[in-house]
This record gives sequence, C-alpha cells and structure tokens, in this order.
Amino acid sequence: VLMMLGAVAIKFIYYPLESSKRAATVSVTGPDFPVYGKVPYFLLTDQRSERLGSADLKGKLWIANFIFTRCAGPCPLMSAHMRSLQEDFESTEDVHLVSFSVDPDYDTPPVLSEYALRFRANPEKWAFLTGDKTEIFDLSQHAFHLGASDVPEEDRKSVGQSVMHSQKFILVDRAGRIRGYYDSTQAEQLKKLKLDARSLLSV
Repeated sequence: VLMMLGAVAIKFIYYPLESSKRAATVSVTGPDFPVYGKVPYFLLTDQRSERLGSADLKGKLWIANFIFTRCAGPCPLMSAHMRSLQEDFESTEDVHLVSFSVDPDYDTPPVLSEYALRFRANPEKWAFLTGDKTEIFDLSQHAFHLGASDVPEEDRKSVGQSVMHSQKFILVDRAGRIRGYYDSTQAEQLKKLKLDARSLLSV
C-alpha cells in the first residue's frame, strides 16, 4: 500500500493536478494573451526579512514558482531555471522573479537567504517568500490553481518528499493577471515563457 501511495505522490509532484479553470497549460504569444485569473492581495516576507507582496509587484511583470529548500526532487533544477531567467532579464527592470516556499515553517528568511546565495539570486530582482503556511497553500491552490499539499508523515520516506507541489512557472502581467503556465521540465516551454514575457513587456 505504501508503495502505491508513494507512486501516486511522486506522480503528483511531477505532474500536479491542477484546476479545470484553465483551458490550457501554455499561453499564446502575441497581443491576445488569455487571462487565467488575477492574483489576490498577499503580503509575505522575503529572504532579507523584508515585507513584500502584491502591492510591491503592481506595474511589474513577474514570473513565479513554488519550491522549498529541503526539496530533494525538482526544486534545485527549477531554481536553476529561474537563475537563467534572471540572467536573461537582468537589464530589464520591470521583470521580477518570485519563488514561494511551500515549507515556510522551515524556510525562514535566513534559510532562504542562504538558498538564494546558492543560486546567485539578486534580491532586487528575485524574491524568495515565506510566511503563513495556510496563506501560501491557499495562493498555490486557489489563486494560481496549482496543486500543493503535505505528504503524510508515514509516506515521506518512500516518497522522498515532505511536500507535493507543482513544477509550473507562472507568468503574471503588470496588472497582476495570470497570463501563462509553463512546465519547467520542458525546454521548449521555458523558451516560450521568455518569448511570452518579452511580448507582454511591449504591451
């Protein structure tokens, strides 16, 4: 039974169940981007122990994902891809990166600061956010329509993870609207994310 639960959980980590509110997992490059909803108000704490939230991102284009520093699965690769995005948009002031921790009780600002250094994150460009776990899970599940849940204690050893979460990157426009979802495991999807971000910058 544990093996079966582990297999199901691993599948969820890599292929998360996501809301049917979205008709597709990718956006359409060009002026007619779909809108998958608007990110609600939130206020969390970044790796510098400074408060950062939706109001600070207003008027900026941003790319988000959900990770945690103890992740033994996809998170390091996701963060490496985010670092690549940071490099690609280094000179573009209006593009920001936001990584929400789905393990906020462990991922305190000092822990996130050390993790950020590992990936050479520019704190002016790339924020790692922590805070109330219920709020972060609610953002993942209901604002971004992405799966996030704790793995039961008895299954963690077989699964190798304590939290199940999505590997999608999310593109958010200057008005806080979700405009695209991209599978971080697919190189073509990451290329499309960059193209779509540049296209939205010109709107």
